Amino acid sequence: MKITALRTILVEFPYPRPMGLAANFVLRTGGCVLVFLESDQGTVGEGLAYTFNADRIKLMNDMVQSLSPLVVGLDPRLSGSFLTRAAVNVRSVGESGLAMIGIGVIDQALWDLRAKLANTNVAGLIGAYRTTMPVYNSTDYWITRSLDEIQQAAADHKQRGFRGLKLRLTGQIAEDVARAKAVRDVVGPDFSVLGDLNQRSTVPNAIRLGHALEQFNLTWLEEPVPYHDHTGEAAITAALDTPVASGESVYGSRGILEMLRAHASDIVMPDLMRVGGPTEFMKAVAFAEAYGTPASNHCFTEMSMQLLAAIPNFIVLEYMPWLEPIYAERLKLDAQGHAIIPEGPGWGFAFDQAAIKKYAYAR
Repeated sequence: MKITALRTILVEFPYPRPMGLAANFVLRTGGCVLVFLESDQGTVGEGLAYTFNADRIKLMNDMVQSLSPLVVGLDPRLSGSFLTRAAVNVRSVGESGLAMIGIGVIDQALWDLRAKLANTNVAGLIGAYRTTMPVYNSTDYWITRSLDEIQQAAADHKQRGFRGLKLRLTGQIAEDVARAKAVRDVVGPDFSVLGDLNQRSTVPNAIRLGHALEQFNLTWLEEPVPYHDHTGEAAITAALDTPVASGESVYGSRGILEMLRAHASDIVMPDLMRVGGPTEFMKAVAFAEAYGTPASNHCFTEMSMQLLAAIPNFIVLEYMPWLEPIYAERLKLDAQGHAIIPEGPGWGFAFDQAAIKKYAYAR
């Protein structure tokens, strides 16, 4: 049993409506390096790297391709040896950033391949705790959207069956109180509303804002200050009754461990790509379990849900539809508004071959 080839395909797909993620940044397209690991069994493992507006997509592809000699010819059951050799191989350029992303994307495809060869989903390969999970909708609540627009989005998502949403916050107390009130008025008291500052605040301001928003019973306050300021995060976490969530911007499981040691947040939410793939993701959430800390995800819903299904300290799944244009399947909800974990082999979501052709990167 061997991996016979590593292929990559670059795609760029437009979003139906541009998203103002910040006052000076608009997300118009998504770019992906799609990774395919072919095996002598005829089974193919899939993984991907994602970038806003297809920025630096060729650099991502170059990094992945540079690691091809370390995985081609490998028995997929020995993927740990790939990770060890890859870590040594990239040491001269550093083990975080683009190098970690490249390693992690191949790791995604290795997990998908192993699960497919075992004819089970990834959660089943690990050993699942659950087949459904609480989920919140994370799109359409950008700081550039008006109160009317976020209220309409909240009503639409509630109608679709979601029981939670993530509201982006500006860091301006009066404005954020108005935004929180606007969505709470629409969804009612029993609906989960999460707040995300996207690192826009300072320690004193975040504490004041957190207290001002307590009346709206936020599920958590996310990334209040720059992600590397664990001391600042810890001060906010200690000062607020509202739980603080963070971790999407750190690299590697050791990055999450540093947060836990600093008591930087009440909840960790590793990003599957930045953390370095599923192996590092599972290490990160295991560290969190040891610290009695719940874990969620950041984006990459389709793959992350399989991993979160297999951990005891799971709290909630983030649903972000940014990758839907290149997948054949869609997230499904049950009558309770919980996400249903796909039972199909591997990640349970497969790349849509027609979409790949349609969105072939052409720049």
